[in-house]
Amino acid sequence: MTTPRVFSMYAEMTPNPMAMKFVADRMLLPEGVQFEFLSREEAGASPLALKLFELPFVKGIYMATNFITVLKNNNAMWDDVVFDVRDYIKEFIAGGGKIWTKEEGKNTMEPKEKQPSIKDQLVVHAEPSNETEQKIIDTLETYVKPAVENDGGLILFRSFSDGIVKLQLKGSCSGCPSSSLTLKSAVEQLLKRMVPEVKEVQQEVA
Repeated sequence: MTTPRVFSMYAEMTPNPMAMKFVADRMLLPEGVQFEFLSREEAGASPLALKLFELPFVKGIYMATNFITVLKNNNAMWDDVVFDVRDYIKEFIAGGGKIWTKEEGKNTMEPKEKQPSIKDQLVVHAEPSNETEQKIIDTLETYVKPAVENDGGLILFRSFSDGIVKLQLKGSCSGCPSSSLTLKSAVEQLLKRMVPEVKEVQQEVA
């Protein structure tokens, strides 16, 4: 009989003091699938997110391929709760709890007409409408996304007009004190160099 592989997870600090990244040793979501929930009402697509929102200090959850970023409020210090959150996630998954479900309306007490669809909760780039926008997205995916994901977050293309690129930050990058500086110094300079049509980068707030 095959012995089940032990599930392990470790916590990793992010540049955002309000966010902690919990990294698993296995795939949690299919490649390219990402979710962000900023309230329990939004979390109907994810039984795990619903469970995490039961913790009184959780204010947001970002999920990607092999990690979960948890954003907290001021009701707790990470030093006091980080290991509890890690074990909370591990026990839920090890016990057969679902990360997400494709069945709309499952695992939520909200009336079905009020539930956000899974498609609504997926976080993806805006659809490019021309070659320049595709080049912007390709540059973000190749050069920026890996570093941002390493910090427990995500950067998304939102629009391009009159030389101005608008980007949105998710996960640990949302509300991070250094995110605006990073956009203007690192990301803006990179896009200007790689895509000459770009003149400026601005952050779009959800």
